[in-house]
Amino acid sequence: MILQLWYSHMNRPPPALLKPRKTPQQTRSAVTIEAIHLATIQVLLSGGVGRLTTTRVAERAGVSVGTMYQYYPHKQALLFALVERQFHLIETAMQDAATQLMGGDLKTIAHGVAAAWLDAKMADMVASRAIYGIAAEFDLSELLSRAARCMTEVIDALLASACDAHIADRPSVAFMLAALLGGSVRVVMEAESSEENFARLRRELPQACHAYLMAASRGAVP
Repeated sequence: MILQLWYSHMNRPPPALLKPRKTPQQTRSAVTIEAIHLATIQVLLSGGVGRLTTTRVAERAGVSVGTMYQYYPHKQALLFALVERQFHLIETAMQDAATQLMGGDLKTIAHGVAAAWLDAKMADMVASRAIYGIAAEFDLSELLSRAARCMTEVIDALLASACDAHIADRPSVAFMLAALLGGSVRVVMEAESSEENFARLRRELPQACHAYLMAASRGAVP
């Protein structure tokens, strides 16, 4: 098993080879890309990654294979674009939520950040699970690092604006809160995926975030 995991990791294509050939510059092109992404998810759900081909995706999206190749030179680039898109949607959702939460108290910030995170991760559970299943095929270190920085910066800015707290080491607290959010959802999606556990996350995660921020505000977090 260890050798298989090592071999799989060594054969992951580097991100530089997964970039699209071009990015959409016009509304029509953006609509085409969205159709391709949606079709990719549908093909994944119907047959899994093993049966996914650019030809099948093109047929489902209603575009020519030539149009597909204008953007994605091969299947791996298409799948990576899907994963990258998911990261971008989540980052955007968190930034939008932070704009609404600025200046609130710690409870409002904790509950708002947790709710926004869960909403973003679970907006389309069927699609999220399909994308989650292919993520292991790629080297996502760059995307994960960017996402972690984004989350930490968003939370740090919120904590700086909090009307009822002063946290001495905001970057560390922001990092740990981001880890709490990401780790809890990862555990449920990877190992304990069920409606009951998702409902439990909805109830308990905001309270856990609030308790941590309150401890940090009182200086109980080193």
